[in-house]
Amino acid sequence: MVLDDLGSSLRGTLDKLRGKSRISEEDVDEIVKEIQRSLLQADVDVSLVMELSDSIEERALEEEPPGGTSARDHVLRIVYEELVDLVGDSTEIPLENQTILLAGLQGSGKTTTAAKMAWWFSKKGLRPAIIQTDTFRPGAYDQAKQMAERAEVAFYGDPDGDDPVKIARDGLDATEDADVHIVDTAGRHALEDDLISEIEDIESTVEPDRSLLVLDAAIGQGAKDQAREFDDSIGIDGVAITKLDGTAKGGGALTAVDETGSTIAFLGSGETVQDIERFEPDSFISRLLGMGDLKQLTERVERAMEETGLKEDDDWDPEDLMKGEFTLKDMRKQMEAMDNMGPLDQVMDMIPGMGGGMMDQLPDDAMDVTQERMRNFSVIMDSMTEDELENPRSIGASQVRRIAKGSGQSEETIRELLDQHKMMAQTMKQFQGMGDGDMQRMMKQMQQGGGGGGGGGFGGMF
Repeated sequence: MVLDDLGSSLRGTLDKLRGKSRISEEDVDEIVKEIQRSLLQADVDVSLVMELSDSIEERALEEEPPGGTSARDHVLRIVYEELVDLVGDSTEIPLENQTILLAGLQGSGKTTTAAKMAWWFSKKGLRPAIIQTDTFRPGAYDQAKQMAERAEVAFYGDPDGDDPVKIARDGLDATEDADVHIVDTAGRHALEDDLISEIEDIESTVEPDRSLLVLDAAIGQGAKDQAREFDDSIGIDGVAITKLDGTAKGGGALTAVDETGSTIAFLGSGETVQDIERFEPDSFISRLLGMGDLKQLTERVERAMEETGLKEDDDWDPEDLMKGEFTLKDMRKQMEAMDNMGPLDQVMDMIPGMGGGMMDQLPDDAMDVTQERMRNFSVIMDSMTEDELENPRSIGASQVRRIAKGSGQSEETIRELLDQHKMMAQTMKQFQGMGDGDMQRMMKQMQQGGGGGGGGGFGGMF
């Protein structure tokens, strides 16, 4: 995630308190300086940094840690609460009829965000429509139309039109049956007068229920002036932060939120329409500090199962994995679900104790099923018989040679698949026979491991 460097730095600073039951003024002073340095390097505005660090210092020195709480966990809780307060609440996005206007500079990701938001609303049971009003950027219409098709939502635009206000008005009429109208506007390379004038005219025409400012996570300190200009022009109700899968620092976006007195609505990462999530302060900061996000993880798992067809597939029941043999068919279903959950590092950030930086500490083969390997494995399985898929242990050398010839994969890759299956099958056996109490204890250990920032959580499985 884009703020991983900030999170890693903060976690490293807090780790200096390990083993201490009390915290001294010298400890607090060192921690606060490290936090200031980390936030400034992440492009958070200086005034915000000082305000935050002063609050952390005051609370760390004055508040008594609860009984049995280590100095590190006490300060971790304070940092967590102060960071949650810094990013503020989530923008109110009711699941009802509404019009949303998107504003931002060219390249901020407005068009992609419009499609992602439309997809998100459609998954909530609403009928969204995208209205593309950008007549300035070449290819804007084609990109928006393609993205809307990927999201499987209604779309309106005029590739030959040159009046954005008329397009917006006609778009509302043409998509009147939609529940949610998302109006995508033109951007420029800078805040020019004609951009501001144009978006003001569109705003007065569509009368949006809320206006969202779309900000590239790499915006840096320039976010402050940009946010102020748009806020003065049309009023900003919330911010959508894009490109969180990049290497940018990201603090500028947080500064923009504070500057406009608004909140964060959505977080976007990746190129597909599914790469979006509603911003939730608790979850966001939990992942930042390596504490995980079980709620978001659960939602991703459920979505992946639905998209893979696991819930509707009468021939495959996940509960069967706890009862019988783990077959290659089972493995294929799990691989498809994993692929639908998104990049592995994002998923790992949601597991308590496994967030930012923990991946580097795992053995190289701990979760060595990359997308390329999964594709190769799938091709190999296509060349297997039903009996081989059901009973992979029966596959011998002659069968490996035949499967290699039929799949175009090497014999070594086929043996890797069989080894991977064997390892996963052994893992599944650990869960067989577990009672409810055992499962509850495991979940509790996961959560405690994340909160402690150490060796708990899923890390013990690898």
